[in-house]
Amino acid sequence: MQLLKAVHHIAIICSDYEKSKQFYTEILGFHIDREVFREQRNSYKLDLSLQGQYCIELFSFPDPPARPSRPEACGLRHIAFAVDNIDEAIAYFNEKGVITEPVRIDEFTGRKFTFFSDPDDLPIELYEL
Repeated sequence: MQLLKAVHHIAIICSDYEKSKQFYTEILGFHIDREVFREQRNSYKLDLSLQGQYCIELFSFPDPPARPSRPEACGLRHIAFAVDNIDEAIAYFNEKGVITEPVRIDEFTGRKFTFFSDPDDLPIELYEL
């Protein structure tokens, strides 16, 4: 029996809420579905969607601990987004000041991919369809 239907969302805790909000909305192009300040936690929660699909919860918490290492620490390694043309995507992000790694080729699929980082050094992958 298959119980799981799909990935519902990815939760990200950021160190600088305004900087990360700007990055995910203005640079990556996510749409803000809802933004709330949770006074009891002194924390923002930002619900973001991509092409109408709920995708990311962006949280701010006072003084979150740093990520132990990049990207091979135990736990979530990275998030990946599909693109139609990796060269166009790289050019767009580079124009926005986002530095991408050199393009690699997936040894199993032959597809192109690259990585860059969000404001908290969370690794993000672009994978060409």
